[in-house]
Amino acid sequence: MLPLKDTIPSRSFPAVNWLIIAVNLAVFIYETSLGPRQLERLVENFGVVPADLLSGAPQEFVTLFTSMFLHGGWLHVISNLWALFIFGDNVEDRMGSGRYLVFYLLAGLVGGLAQVFVSPTSTVPAIGASGAIAGVLGAYLVLFPTARVITLLPFFFLPWFVEIPAIIYLAFWGFSQFYQGVASLAMPAAQGGVAYWAHIGGFATGLLLVWLFARRPRAFVRRYDDEFAPW
Repeated sequence: MLPLKDTIPSRSFPAVNWLIIAVNLAVFIYETSLGPRQLERLVENFGVVPADLLSGAPQEFVTLFTSMFLHGGWLHVISNLWALFIFGDNVEDRMGSGRYLVFYLLAGLVGGLAQVFVSPTSTVPAIGASGAIAGVLGAYLVLFPTARVITLLPFFFLPWFVEIPAIIYLAFWGFSQFYQGVASLAMPAAQGGVAYWAHIGGFATGLLLVWLFARRPRAFVRRYDDEFAPW
């Protein structure tokens, strides 16, 4: 399933959401300019390495934030930023730009810590904005459950466009991440792979903390050409 857009228009320009997208793209383009050894060193220095973080070195805590802006390939960065493009503008609209930025970073932080908790001895760097974006998805589920997500489904090589209620689409996504996260617990920590528990931690953060950041929805005022038009 490929989400294309949602049915809730944003009422304000999502400046922070676009800034996050731009920074992630800029960092990834920088990654592509590096040689293999330089890229490996970058990921080792700025990705979250659970074993290093739990060693207690203060500088390792910073990697919980820097890792949010690194990605492992074109598919990784495009899929993450496409989801942020679709769902982030509405969440920022309800929270306001400043609160949205804090919320985004907090969701990423909790997601990173969740991944560290389930694989404390791993020496494989974890990178990606997935935990923070999962928080945005969780917030969207709470704030806009009646919205619909226009989704592309391949049907015998033909495009099939379906409107799926956001509550179903995002709840299914969250359940699938939890299912795969539980399954991943049986895998060796050194094997790496998708950081499902970062997704789960971020998603749970969005579900549980959204109302600490969301503002009340603005009332819609009916406008008339004639101020004294009769009802």
